[in-house]
Amino acid sequence: MEQNDCTCIPATEINNRIKKIQKKLQQTDIGGLIILQRVDLLYFSGTAQNGFLYIPVTGEALLMIKRYHPRALNESCLKHIIEIRSVKELPERIQDVYGSIPRTIGFELDVLPVNEFNFYKTLFPDCFLVDGSGLILETRMIKSAWEMEQMGQVAALSHKTFEFMKLEIRPGLSEMEFAAMAEAFSRKNGHGGKMRVRDFQTEGYAWHVLSGKNSAMLGVLDSPASGAGTSPAFPCGAGWKQLEKNEPILVDFASILNGYHMDETRMFAMGAMPRKALDTSRAAIDIHNAILEKLTPGMTAHEIFEYGLSVAQRAGYQDSYLGPAGYKTSFVGHGIGMELVEQPVLAKGKHVRLEPGMTFALEPKLVVENEFMVGVESVFQVTETGTRLISTVPIEIFMC
Repeated sequence: MEQNDCTCIPATEINNRIKKIQKKLQQTDIGGLIILQRVDLLYFSGTAQNGFLYIPVTGEALLMIKRYHPRALNESCLKHIIEIRSVKELPERIQDVYGSIPRTIGFELDVLPVNEFNFYKTLFPDCFLVDGSGLILETRMIKSAWEMEQMGQVAALSHKTFEFMKLEIRPGLSEMEFAAMAEAFSRKNGHGGKMRVRDFQTEGYAWHVLSGKNSAMLGVLDSPASGAGTSPAFPCGAGWKQLEKNEPILVDFASILNGYHMDETRMFAMGAMPRKALDTSRAAIDIHNAILEKLTPGMTAHEIFEYGLSVAQRAGYQDSYLGPAGYKTSFVGHGIGMELVEQPVLAKGKHVRLEPGMTFALEPKLVVENEFMVGVESVFQVTETGTRLISTVPIEIFMC
């Protein structure tokens, strides 16, 4: 099969990614990986068409496409791309190309439903099916120069969207209206719309707009008629409360462009912000900046989490930092890239060491229960000596 010009992810990127994960496979008993999940498929093949990617422990990968084969040929730079009619063809096609099927095959068991897993067990009855998701996520943790270019582009889109929000925010708009305006603007400028998330219990969406007490009323349920709260069917994000002058407004906006994500939070206020909320917002920024200054390669995620907690304690914000008593979150940031939340997570008890090339969304937030929530969130990359901000939205409170 002739190799096609890649219209999405360059061939050098795809080849390097496959070589990296093959090196990891060679340190295990896994003889090959079958990639099913769409983001992983895009990452390793260059296309997210309905198909299956087989990565052997050595040699060329095999992309088997159910639909749509012509588009996959245009998007993927892999040498071996074939069309199949049914998933049941996988064992035969692997056997045809490689001469045998490995005894142990890795699957993305972190996302593969149990019923699907049981089906694959019948499809490969003589094989051990094991979890290969850890190897995949480890490979994706370290971003290449090309990936950083993509994240730089989505950072520019996010910056443009926050500038739009600064100009268009006004009293009387509901949180939902303002969120929709921001998303519509961003969509017109390239935002892909759907946020990619891996956890089956998490829904990815672009907008959180939370104002005044609405941002700190845990578990509030209400209706459009009341002008506050969120619906029980979708109990998070923007609600129907109207934005008011002289109140703290938290905007957490996520963007996606060309498959890569940006996740940023800034505080807004129209007119003035009450002194307590203003001081707490500044404290969130101070914690954010202190973590960035402290972080160096080799530190563990746990150490970063504990350092942020110590900064909050020294400043006197330990009670509101990362939530009210009894409801505090155990993380202060998360990996980000082709999915909104990636590994590793900057969390308590996570001892993975940070390496150059990892990218994170850092998000210290403080909640004064039944009064307000404040926070800041920016995306950064770990470098050889420290950190580099990818976000270009100014790290400040937006007084409009």
